[in-house]
Amino acid sequence: MTSSPVGTLGIDFGTSNSAMAWLGPEGSARLIPLEGEALAMPTAVFYNAEDHSTHFRRDAIKHYLEGTEGRLIRSLKSLLGSPLLLETTQIGHQQISFQDIIATFLATLRERATQSLGSAPRRVVMGRPVHFVDDDPERDAQAEASLRQAVLSVGFEEVSFQLEPIAAALDYERRLTKESTVLVVDLGGGTSDFTVVRLGPGRIQSLDRNADIFATTGVHIGGTDYDRQLNLAQVMPLLGYKHLGPEQREVPSRVFFDLATWHLIHWQYQPKAIAHAQTLRSNYSDARLHERLMQVLTERHGHHIAHEVEQAKIRCSMSRANTAIDLSVIARDLQAHLGVADMQAHLHDLLARTLACARECVQSAGLSHASLNAIYLTGGSSALSSFQQALPAEFAGVPLLEGDLFGGVALGLAYSR
Repeated sequence: MTSSPVGTLGIDFGTSNSAMAWLGPEGSARLIPLEGEALAMPTAVFYNAEDHSTHFRRDAIKHYLEGTEGRLIRSLKSLLGSPLLLETTQIGHQQISFQDIIATFLATLRERATQSLGSAPRRVVMGRPVHFVDDDPERDAQAEASLRQAVLSVGFEEVSFQLEPIAAALDYERRLTKESTVLVVDLGGGTSDFTVVRLGPGRIQSLDRNADIFATTGVHIGGTDYDRQLNLAQVMPLLGYKHLGPEQREVPSRVFFDLATWHLIHWQYQPKAIAHAQTLRSNYSDARLHERLMQVLTERHGHHIAHEVEQAKIRCSMSRANTAIDLSVIARDLQAHLGVADMQAHLHDLLARTLACARECVQSAGLSHASLNAIYLTGGSSALSSFQQALPAEFAGVPLLEGDLFGGVALGLAYSR
């Protein structure tokens, strides 16, 4: 048996994307390529029903979008702390628990690390949000325990956890030339986490950094929540969301909320859910809208639509220009508009709650905005233009610095002791 390499593997198991980094004896962490040269990959698993193969990362999404018969699962991290985690779901002709699906995904990460390093790593530091579950310490502890169990089940011998915003801070610290007080902002797919921390080149070698961490806060809001909100506001009305029926009552909304939520979409494809959606016909004044809803459910287009919403959000955010959400999978030439003003309006409340959490972190540290030397951004959702416009308004005069949005946490995890 090949011995394990000496060093630490950091795994950022994210709601939307995952990354890994390795810290060897030389003391410098490096990201591990996960798909070709790509250093981050979608947290996605696709079970191919045609040839019974299992696919991961971009390959999983590619198979699904190309119409391969099978089951796509994303947002696995969102299930940690949820009662759904230990429930089973039908994959082909067998029932598999979501806990086991998480382990399957972690196993492919370990396999990729082994290929890159030449032998299997023994020790891993896993990232975790400040809160897996808001305002429920018992379920939060259960979530970490479930993730620990999944990590150990795939062959790692030693596992520890580090808060993701602290990991991002440890990566950023390597680039500092003087001591600084920094608000670290980590906006991921499922959570938004904040840390006020004292960093500096003279502190890197310290074994105990607890005295340098002034405050941490977190809220269960992330990129998938932004996607769901935009989906509900711009796409779901085309299927009947907020549509008034013959008696001027809105169509019951539960199906639309679930259809816009990544980890709940599949449940709407079940026979019981489809039968229930069929009974909603009498609640519609416009039969065409109900026909679209039934088509999406029976032809299983929910994940495709969610993907198109996410891509439109990214385009609109990056270009700061209006775009369209392609819905041709439902009907030729059908699309939904997504404009910069729509992003501002529909995401306002979510962003306000996120900024409130950032304010709370600074206040909990006993500091004012003027005491901060910088705000350091990491996590894919921190690139959202609406957020980057709102943050300087909230923390006027504080320099805003952008790190490695998808790899910074993984690098910092590898540096964690």
